[in-house]
Amino acid sequence: MRSILAAISFLGLASPGLAQEAGDSASRSRRPAISGFAEVSYAYTSRGDADAIVGRLYDRFHDEFVLNALTIGLDLPYDVTTLSAGAHAEVVYGQNASVIKSAGFDLGEQGDAPQLFVTLNVPTADGHGVQLKLGRVPTLMGLEVIETPNNPNWSEGSQFIYLENFTNTGVSVEHKFSDRVDAQLRMFNGWDLVKDNNTRKSFMGRVGWYPREGTTVAAVGFVGPEQADDPSADRYGGELLLGTRLGAHTLIWLQADVGGEEANPALPDPARDAAWYAVGAWLVRDFSPTVGLALRGDYVDDRDGARTSGVLGFPANTAHRFGSATATLNLRSWPGLLLRPEVRYDRSGLAVYAGAQDQLSLALSAAYGF
Repeated sequence: MRSILAAISFLGLASPGLAQEAGDSASRSRRPAISGFAEVSYAYTSRGDADAIVGRLYDRFHDEFVLNALTIGLDLPYDVTTLSAGAHAEVVYGQNASVIKSAGFDLGEQGDAPQLFVTLNVPTADGHGVQLKLGRVPTLMGLEVIETPNNPNWSEGSQFIYLENFTNTGVSVEHKFSDRVDAQLRMFNGWDLVKDNNTRKSFMGRVGWYPREGTTVAAVGFVGPEQADDPSADRYGGELLLGTRLGAHTLIWLQADVGGEEANPALPDPARDAAWYAVGAWLVRDFSPTVGLALRGDYVDDRDGARTSGVLGFPANTAHRFGSATATLNLRSWPGLLLRPEVRYDRSGLAVYAGAQDQLSLALSAAYGF
């Protein structure tokens, strides 16, 4: 498992599969490691007639200085070459924790443990081992992650917020077949649940292919019932993530998501199935060791309102199409510090931003890693 800020230089940003590869190498050291970061921020929106920025996650407070997160991770590594075990825990305190919390686990209103698992390693002839992880692990979905310093941009994109889960509590079987292919298969309690809320489990799988150095092709699929006390209605879908380097200092990423949910009383229209899809793109460029730029654009078609109705300030709806464009400067002039000025534009087909269809926001975040 890589340290929390291992990807702070965004030219090294890795997919979940590449993160596992890095973890294999680190695990051989067998030394416990502590890492973490502290992050604070300020955000301002053009639609600031209230204290909330509609549709946003960590940057949801308008005209407020925010204590986002104090995150501390403890890694007890395993050895992929022997029959061995390890553990990983990550605790978050601050405003960010209140929106990623899972039902069935409580560290207080502003506390959470998004990672808490043990790893059992079984050695294999290829030297990579098979890992069995038990506990709460990060989702296999998406480019962006909970720990914002690992992301190209500071604010989380719409795909991360609305179409992905944050964590899975259950069992994950993982194996790196070669330097070019790895896979993970999971059975878990449900999306962002520590305690299961129905009588069936959910499943998620991922296959990663790395045709050349610096290039990632990853496919994810998921299925399972996600509504409380209703094991009959499945949520299902898939994701494709493509990333590659363009020269020594530029990365591009493309992510496409598609999903659906069978008819159930929790949907805006309980009489019919719901469907959604989204696309996102990132361009990440380092101009020097201390200055970088990340551009992101995304579009979400929540055609039945299943993912956005009544969520994060969006009104109740049965159809919602929206997108955003974001530019983030990544400044690393101070040792250990990531300073990020950001500008973001959101637009919706509905008048969801204080009676308007768009909003412009400015933000500044500072994260110190250790």
